[in-house]
Formats: sequence, structure tokens, C-alpha cells
Amino acid sequence: MPQKKWITFLTDYGLENKFIGVCHGVMARIAPEARVMDVTHLVPRGDIQHGAEIFRQAIPYLPDAVHLTVVDPGVGTQRKPVVLEVGSQLFVGPDNGLLLRAADIAGGVSAAYELADPKFRLDAVSTTFHGRDVFAPAAAHLANGVSPKEFGPSVPVTELVRIPDPVRDRRGDAFLGEVVIKDRFGNLQTSLDSAYLRDGGITMGAKLELTAGGSITTIPFVETFGSVPEGAPLAHIDSADRLALAVNLGDAAKLLSLSEGSTFSLRHC
Repeated sequence: MPQKKWITFLTDYGLENKFIGVCHGVMARIAPEARVMDVTHLVPRGDIQHGAEIFRQAIPYLPDAVHLTVVDPGVGTQRKPVVLEVGSQLFVGPDNGLLLRAADIAGGVSAAYELADPKFRLDAVSTTFHGRDVFAPAAAHLANGVSPKEFGPSVPVTELVRIPDPVRDRRGDAFLGEVVIKDRFGNLQTSLDSAYLRDGGITMGAKLELTAGGSITTIPFVETFGSVPEGAPLAHIDSADRLALAVNLGDAAKLLSLSEGSTFSLRHC
């Protein structure tokens, strides 16, 4: 296998402890020529759905690489640590559904292997920090050109764990959607994209009726935050081509009482 110049790194580890630096150190000792790119380490703790969505939206912009992605609430249990072959790229992480959304849009998984061979792990493997002891060493060895098939037995692609996609549907003139990401500003990214809305007849400038949790709110579908007065709600297409609900210089999550996983319906007024 050819060497990889890059290892990308995405986790829920946070920034207040040593975990990220230690994983960087493990990779640097094994693959000193590889460069590590931090995507984010602020995925909400244990939130596989959020991590999977962030990874899916990031992968089109990342270099050809070993992609180390760890959100692993099942660490130390029977869930498998795996490496996936996705075109020329390699995805490393737990087999808990975290990796497959990104793999799907990057061309699909052609082969999968369990990270089972102890020679590609640290000598002592803890039950609670596989990011350091299993996944980071594997990513570094893969960056050095070790073939994925050397790590352990093949895992049937059809047996990889898949988590459900967010709600996205149409019923009559109503769109059904789900909040997939709430950012630090209170903006709410949804499961609806621009083509899906356009195919259903919703175009820029429309007035939308949002129904969620028994409440109905009228929201304009506009270009950007400044298209409405300060404090007013809006819907717009964000940088990931998703419909987002926002408040100009405000917090849509608070105003609309919505959070990640909340479902809603949307229709023309």
C-alpha cells in the first residue's frame, strides 16, 4: 500500500485534557512523516449521530488520507475496531455506525477489516482509551503503508453497523425533517437540502409554516441572516447545502424550542 501524507482526526474527546495530544504523540512516534489534521474534537460526548453527520459533511473537503474518527461510547465492549477501504482512502474507528455516512458519499466501502493484530497496537491496551491504544497506532501504521488486510480478519461489508439516516419525507404539501446539528450560535441545521425543497416547490422568498412540538411559527426563506431584522427568525440554505433555521443575532434553538433529533414539519403558508 502507498504511504499517506495525511491523517485526519475527529473525536468527542474535548480540549481540556491530554487525550488529543497523547494520540498525536502516538501517531508521531510511529509515522513521523505523516501530518495530522484535526477536524474537530468537540463532538458532543458519545453522540454517534452527531459525529457521523459532521464526518459526512467534512469528508468532501479533506485530503486523500487515513481518516481517524473516534466517538466510541461502547469502548471496551464487543463492538469491533475496524479499518474500511473507501476508494483510495482508509477510515479507522469503531464499528458503531460512525463511519458509514461519510463512506457512502466517498464512494462506498469496498472492504473492511478488524483491527485485531496486537503488533499494530500499543503494548498495553486499556479498556477505556482505545483511541490511544488501538485506533491511533492503526492509523499511523496505515499511513506508513501497511495494508489493511494485515490488521486482522475481513469483516463483511453488509455486517457493518449502520445507524438510521435522519428523518426526511414528504406528506402531501408538507416536508418532514429532523434537526441534525445545533451549533454554538443556536443555528439548527436540518435533514432537508436545497434540491429536495426545490423539487417540492419551495423556493427562495417563500413564507414557511414551521410546526414543531405543537407550536406553529411563520419563517421567511431568505438568503442570509441579514435578510431579516435583528432578532427575527429565518430559514436559509447553509454552507453544507442544508436548510437551516436561525435567528439573526439570536438563538433559534431557544426561540423554537428545538434541539438535535427534534422533528418538525414545514409547508408553504
